[in-house]
Amino acid sequence: MAEAANHSPLPRPVVATVAFVSGFCIMTVEMLGARIMAPYFGGSVSVWGSIITVFMLALALGYLVGGRLSMRNPNALVFASFYVSAALFSLPIILFADQIMRPIFLTVEDIRYGALLASIVMFSVPTTLLGMISPYSVRLLVESEEHSGQMAGLLFFVSTIGSAAGTLGTSFYFVLWWELNLILWGAVSALLIAAAIILLAGYQRGSLYLPMRGHES
Repeated sequence: MAEAANHSPLPRPVVATVAFVSGFCIMTVEMLGARIMAPYFGGSVSVWGSIITVFMLALALGYLVGGRLSMRNPNALVFASFYVSAALFSLPIILFADQIMRPIFLTVEDIRYGALLASIVMFSVPTTLLGMISPYSVRLLVESEEHSGQMAGLLFFVSTIGSAAGTLGTSFYFVLWWELNLILWGAVSALLIAAAIILLAGYQRGSLYLPMRGHES
């Protein structure tokens, strides 16, 4: 186990920490989704259904793509790029939500499908990028087949705990303390900080863009 950790481009605690951050941010944005869309589409069950469906499908796609990318010379630089890209593609939610939702609201008569389309436009890309993190995290730590199940279980555990913390933190506290956009800026900042931690750890380990051992080709 120790040897496997030493061969990884990143220390195990770093991967676990940023996995927690990704899970936290996913649920923070999802929990705020209905409030973002409420001025145009309300907060009905159909709106929540649209948001949850988009997040589930985007995460499923992210898991698939992240798993494929993890087989192509996994390294810290690519891993950090997931966080940076997710942060950047989350900015339209903060900066252009009204400009995105208004034409959809005026064009699509059925609020159910309007909410679904708005959810796809605003949330699908950043959520897909965040979904890519989990399988890639597993591959960064796994050096042998006998350890793969243990590492996968550990990282999905940490990520799910992060999701639970993000859900309760956002719904119980953040919405009472801060404005919606400020919470979203906090999520974006957390993703960028996670990327910086990954890059710093990769640089210190001397494996910022080097592949894992056994993937040099």
